[in-house]
Amino acid sequence: MASAVRRLKGLVAATFTPMTTMSDLNLPVIQQYVDYLIEKQNVRNIFVNGTTGEGMSLSVQERKMLAEEWVKHAKNKMDSVMVHVGCLSLEDSKDLAAHAASCGADAISAVSPSFIKPSSQDALVMYLKEVAAAAPSLPFYYYHIPSLTGVRYQVFDLMGKMQKEIPSFRGVKFSDVNLMDFSLCIHNYKEFDLLYGVDEQLLGALACGAHGAVGSTYNYLGKTTYKMMAAFEKGDLLKAQELQVLFNSGPVQGFLGTKAKMILPPLKKKHLHLCAS
Repeated sequence: MASAVRRLKGLVAATFTPMTTMSDLNLPVIQQYVDYLIEKQNVRNIFVNGTTGEGMSLSVQERKMLAEEWVKHAKNKMDSVMVHVGCLSLEDSKDLAAHAASCGADAISAVSPSFIKPSSQDALVMYLKEVAAAAPSLPFYYYHIPSLTGVRYQVFDLMGKMQKEIPSFRGVKFSDVNLMDFSLCIHNYKEFDLLYGVDEQLLGALACGAHGAVGSTYNYLGKTTYKMMAAFEKGDLLKAQELQVLFNSGPVQGFLGTKAKMILPPLKKKHLHLCAS
């Protein structure tokens, strides 16, 4: 069973992976990155090796090195470090999950396998169960991103199955525009964390009752997003709408250009939007 922890709320920055110009990991940048998120963006939760971090384009060893470095520098400063461990290989996913637990991560998450896809909802849940079981002490979050995995099972239909089969199941990183599905999850599974992952549509998710959000834009629009959330809480919908529009044209290229190359093959900068969830 996962250890008892507080609910994960607020913003979670999906971290970019800093690289050198030779496409090697630029690990020394991470300490500065952590301080920047806390001091400049007021963000104290991170999601490592996900879509934004191009985890699926990295080797298992590189992902382990990144997880260790993020945990080392964030552990006593941030509220939580969630490590994405999803892979096409189940054994690699289990290896990464066990490693995340051993290096001190606070939670793990995994996408569905996406080349040979699960043949049914039950097959997907059994796959995720094995991944989660490799780190039973850590809360497990299913990472739903059908635009990239092609796995389009309704999360509402999966929630009960995951609750029954995965003792450490704690919630979902929901990176899809289907707010009806998201709303059904929110209102029928109140004990779980439903974290929204489409930054440009966060205001709509807040109206549905989102508990928090995971996204790339919180790397550089964290404070702005918290202002939007505060305006929404106060009932100032016009102000919240004005701030939400900023997510469609944020200064992502300037952020990326500050310290390191962060785009790996096969992506190019013009494809950066693919890393935005």
